[in-house]
Amino acid sequence: MLNNSEVSSRQHDDQASKLNDLMNTALGCSQCNLRSSCSQVVFGEGNPRARLMLVGEAPGGDEDRLGRPFVGRAGQLLDRILKAVNIEREESYITNVVKCRPSANRLPFQSEVDSCRPYLVKQIEYINPGIVVCLGALATRTLIDRKASITRIRGQWYKKDNRRVIATFHPAALLRDPGKKMPVWEDFKQVRDYYNNDRGG
Repeated sequence: MLNNSEVSSRQHDDQASKLNDLMNTALGCSQCNLRSSCSQVVFGEGNPRARLMLVGEAPGGDEDRLGRPFVGRAGQLLDRILKAVNIEREESYITNVVKCRPSANRLPFQSEVDSCRPYLVKQIEYINPGIVVCLGALATRTLIDRKASITRIRGQWYKKDNRRVIATFHPAALLRDPGKKMPVWEDFKQVRDYYNNDRGG
């Protein structure tokens, strides 16, 4: 009979295996035209058992080149935000709504979001985070409400499939408008409090 540690280890291996299979499927995906114009698929990275999941919009140039989410200037700012609330990037899971870079860093079309959304849904299902942070308007409309305005609903908590979901501005928006830094800081302090409670901290 398996003890709790062995059960937990097997569940971890199962989650990692499912995520790996899903990633391999995504790598070969051609459901929309984005794959033909980008360098590679940026699936996501982090802890497959993360209690905190961060969802952005789409890969940018640095992400497309390196194959990792949030590694450009916006990603470096996100790392600093996480560090400021005592959360390690490595203990979270980070991904985007769309896994391939749209040309000229435009916002993805709705048809592209719809094609890629099943991967995000499965990522959330397999990782099963207690908290999901929507970074930017597209993630907010994809995971909270298609008609949502991020300026109106940011900082508010929603319950989706028994998990807490909150929207805040994308780090790239802070680089363009430093006035958004304080609202994001307030949002992430809330995330920190829920996260610490969730992990028994």
